[in-house]
Amino acid sequence: MSSAPGIPEKLRLLLETFDTFDDVEQRMSMLIGYAEQFKGVPASIAIPPYPETARVPFCESDAYVWAFPEPGGRLRLHFAVGNPSGISAKALSAILEKTVSGAPAREIAALEPDIVNRIFRQNISMGKGMGLMGIVERVRDLARSTLRTKSTV
Repeated sequence: MSSAPGIPEKLRLLLETFDTFDDVEQRMSMLIGYAEQFKGVPASIAIPPYPETARVPFCESDAYVWAFPEPGGRLRLHFAVGNPSGISAKALSAILEKTVSGAPAREIAALEPDIVNRIFRQNISMGKGMGLMGIVERVRDLARSTLRTKSTV
């Protein structure tokens, strides 16, 4: 269980690591490293053209998110980024996949989009920031939808 409300433990630890990097170049190098680790959605989940229902609104990088319930109330997340130059979207997607995917849906449902500011700081444009926050909001909304579906069953 997370010690900070709304932030799964693995993500909390990563955010604390990012908080220690004041140097813009070091932070960007870390983000590029995450972008290079990005693995798109497996073909067993979805293939292009991806459904509009999975699209992240306002994301300039043409991002998509899928969520699948797992045993124990956990949620597995998958991401796609259509823009090959979408480094920020790929970095955030890789971070969320590594730190949030597989966490309890109730924790994912409590995520706040402001984690984007902790990760990227002021090193992104307003439009890009809105798109990245849209990815977090989409993840959160999918988790909330999963929880609502479970409670009505």
